Amino acid sequence: MTTPAEAAPIIPRAHLFGNPTKAGGRISPDGQWLSWLAPDNDVLNVWIAPASDPSAAKVMTSATDRPISQYFWAPDSQSLLYVQDKGGDENYLLYGVDLATGAERTLTDFEKTRVQVIGTSETIRDKMLVGLNNRDARLHDVHLLDLNTGELTLVQQNDGYAGFLADDNLQLRMAIRPNAAGGMDFFPIVDGTIATEATDSTGLEDSLTTQPAGFTTDGKTMYWIDSRGRNTAALIAQDVATGEKTVIAENDKADIGGAMSDPKTGEVEAYSFTYLETEWTAIDPDIKASLDWLDTKLDGEFGVSSRTEDDQKWIVWNDPLTAPSKTFIYDRAAKTLTDFYVTRPELEGAPLQPMQGLELTSRDGLTLPSYLTLPPGSDTTGDGVPEKPVPMVLLVHGGPWARDNYGYNSYHQWLANRGYAVLSVNFRGSTGFGKEFISAGDLEWGKKMHDDLIDAVDWAVSKGVTTDDKVAIMGGSYGGYATLAGLTFTPNEFACGVDIVGPSNLETLLATIPPYWEPLIAQFHERMGNPNTPEGLAMLKERSPLYSAGNIIKPLLIGQGANDPRVNQAESDQIVAAMKEKGIPVTYVLYPDEGHGFAKPNNNIAFNAVTENFLATCLGGRSEPIGDTVGKSTAQIVEGAEHVKGLADALGG
Repeated sequence: MTTPAEAAPIIPRAHLFGNPTKAGGRISPDGQWLSWLAPDNDVLNVWIAPASDPSAAKVMTSATDRPISQYFWAPDSQSLLYVQDKGGDENYLLYGVDLATGAERTLTDFEKTRVQVIGTSETIRDKMLVGLNNRDARLHDVHLLDLNTGELTLVQQNDGYAGFLADDNLQLRMAIRPNAAGGMDFFPIVDGTIATEATDSTGLEDSLTTQPAGFTTDGKTMYWIDSRGRNTAALIAQDVATGEKTVIAENDKADIGGAMSDPKTGEVEAYSFTYLETEWTAIDPDIKASLDWLDTKLDGEFGVSSRTEDDQKWIVWNDPLTAPSKTFIYDRAAKTLTDFYVTRPELEGAPLQPMQGLELTSRDGLTLPSYLTLPPGSDTTGDGVPEKPVPMVLLVHGGPWARDNYGYNSYHQWLANRGYAVLSVNFRGSTGFGKEFISAGDLEWGKKMHDDLIDAVDWAVSKGVTTDDKVAIMGGSYGGYATLAGLTFTPNEFACGVDIVGPSNLETLLATIPPYWEPLIAQFHERMGNPNTPEGLAMLKERSPLYSAGNIIKPLLIGQGANDPRVNQAESDQIVAAMKEKGIPVTYVLYPDEGHGFAKPNNNIAFNAVTENFLATCLGGRSEPIGDTVGKSTAQIVEGAEHVKGLADALGG
């Protein structure tokens, strides 16, 4: 086995996982202000500056603990809005900052409540519709929120619906309710009254690929993302008056992935599909001209993240793939691109590596869209395979109803820089590739979904990317489950595993889902297994790594947030206890102030410091010393510091 050329400098963890210099750039609807996320006292906050003087920046929010990750402009440009939870509990509240006064307040000031944005308006700019589950944790009642006074007015009590759709008048037009088949029923709402009969419906197979996507401003056209009668989800326009549906776009390999709509009319102007890479198609000739012009100016991937209401100024992000991402201000009339910021300027000149898109084949013939990144210096011929095999990390995405994508990926770059090939596989059940690919994963947790991962490893070994004794498996959420499944169900397949917030017991996972997921429980049961039937319960136990913990023979590192509402701490506690009982070594890192993943940079950096030294212990790659990273975090090393190079010393033990 070889490691990357020693000439390639180690990229510091902090450059990859610390706070960005700037991120999340937007422009206010009226075009007067630029906004972005940037650190204030080392915590990400929202900043603004006049569009006419970007240097006159000031911080508008006062987060001191958890970083703000999601914010947006009020439609009237008079305030900034953001959501924030506590300790990773995912009970997101909505906050507002008045631009004129700088006053910051909680707009949904409730305990144990999670806000949803139901609707915003082009014509009613000082109000929006929000969903609140403060009455019943399972269900979101719809309220009208006055963004300037903060007044909340109940619009619709929720008596069993998974969601609602509103038009530009902030009038509810559709209610969505789960059905026993694992799909959804769609009920029109007329003058505030929900119809008793559904006008549209889906079964299980279309449940993840069919949903209403909003109305035009005049309310005459309703858009759908719709896979009914086809495999991949198409973009469809429905005439509200006649009910007639027209297919705007479809692709035989991928679901529609995104759309650009006119800020004034709400009409779709462009759409995208992502198979291996993202491709945009413009319907509107002026939008086409702008996208084509941007394509001539920017290398790699790019997209539009914010537009003014007159559509003359765009905020455009650009991922050059092997350089840090950049963001620009695009003046459409003047045809100018003005630098806004570089997200991580410290990565300029770093040895970032290209990502390859691949089509792998499963043992039963499914095509698995995948991505591979190789260590620097390992592929001097550029044929996509290292000259000599290198250690490999199989990096498994969460969900599982999600997907891996092409482009800059901090984990791919970090692990490749440390000397590992990094392979990410869109295994069956992943989204974006049509409903048949999703359905192929139904009731296949730990079985065919896992076989796909093994088949990808076998491919990598057969191609000379790696050898069968130097492969680690790593992932978060479902990827953490896949790690545990890999070490328990196929104990000789991997050299070691890193499980981040992964479930170990599918029965207890389903019993402890957040209450606001309860309307979707029928779908979980149909796709994972139903614990209310004897055969379903037996299958869930069979597929739960907890009950096979005694099979583990390779090193395991577990990271967990104590406040995780999706995968409770008990999921990690259970398997750690089972391994201890059997005398099997395990390293367990717990964060008392985190949830489903590690939002605070110091915590993320600390876990990655432990991870890369754990991988170096198992696979022999390069690593930065742990140093003081764990001490600067809230990490509690519950078990097994002695199994990771340098960890006991870092703890002073």
